[in-house]
Amino acid sequence: MLQGASPKQKPGPPDPVSGCPPACPGCSHKHFSPEESLAQKENWLKSRLSPWADRFDAIQTVAPQERFNYRRRICLSCACEPAGWRFGLILGKRVIPIHDCPVHTEQGREAVALFSKNLPPGEAFPLVYFVDAGAQVTLVLKTKGMPEMSWLDDAFKDRLKRIGIEGVWLHLHPCAGRRVFSKNDWHLVYGKPRSKTPNGLEYGPRSFQQLIPSLHERALDSTETYLSPGSQDILIDFYCGIGEGLVRWTRRGSAAMGVELEAEAVECATHNAPEAAVLRGRCQDRIPQISAWIQKKSVDRSGLKLLYVNPPRTGLEPEVLQWIANGYGPHRIAYMSCSAGTLRRDLEGLAAAGYAIRRITPYDFFPQTRHVESLVFLSKNF
Repeated sequence: MLQGASPKQKPGPPDPVSGCPPACPGCSHKHFSPEESLAQKENWLKSRLSPWADRFDAIQTVAPQERFNYRRRICLSCACEPAGWRFGLILGKRVIPIHDCPVHTEQGREAVALFSKNLPPGEAFPLVYFVDAGAQVTLVLKTKGMPEMSWLDDAFKDRLKRIGIEGVWLHLHPCAGRRVFSKNDWHLVYGKPRSKTPNGLEYGPRSFQQLIPSLHERALDSTETYLSPGSQDILIDFYCGIGEGLVRWTRRGSAAMGVELEAEAVECATHNAPEAAVLRGRCQDRIPQISAWIQKKSVDRSGLKLLYVNPPRTGLEPEVLQWIANGYGPHRIAYMSCSAGTLRRDLEGLAAAGYAIRRITPYDFFPQTRHVESLVFLSKNF
């Protein structure tokens, strides 16, 4: 996620939000008006991407009433004190409870209330993180052994069902700390292992999804219009997640291949977009397989080569950037970025390889915070 307004800038007059603890460090823009917040994000992005400041569209956002109750993916630190469990953010060495956070969805707040009031004390239940991914909840325990589970009784399960929680996992992670998850020791203790997004795509407890589905759909609509994939085209989708883009590309008849590192996301992408080819692993490690697949598909297709990338904060791997520029050579590229720093680096590399930056559109996926993302459209100067 990308850093927005400078911390040295002073906000306007305080406008306290109900349910927001004053000590919570989570929302640095909570005292800005929507207009102030959006202006600071746009100005910050333009300063970081200054060579292309004239290519910016207006920042895409949601209506003022949708700037709260939007966060449906929550990762909270947990601490058990004499007064009970505290779920929240760490400030210093203390967990600041945010059980009634106005940015979280109503379902998220209900889940926090339910678990925090009903879990066993810390000595019997060494909970470190509470992760709510939509309808899937994961409790990360700093232990190797399964705890006693009598608290998960029929009455508790009935309450889970009523608030829309479809799966509960225990993740036994004795080294939990800076890293929330590890690969092993996942135990489904209630419900089913997968749920569905509002548009019907399968996801699991570890699957990444953009916040604010309506805004993400808008970004994908814009991407689909720009790339305009057709039945003769080939489209590579790096860091494809659960396949939200792959569904669109294959629906238009394109030959599409996605690459994703996380095993659960690969399983979901394969299910969600059965017409696409999906590879698991680091993108740089899959270049030989991708190249062979492209060569095979090119025999029957005479259209364009297209590319969609949505990398993590580290941006494109150097080997991937090199392959895009000197190997694949796509006609059009859409790049969704959550880091202005690595985005600038990658755009400079692509520009040096002959690509023109056509448009940059900021997206306000994280209202009340300084985080902002950018969707960039590029094309080859043939």
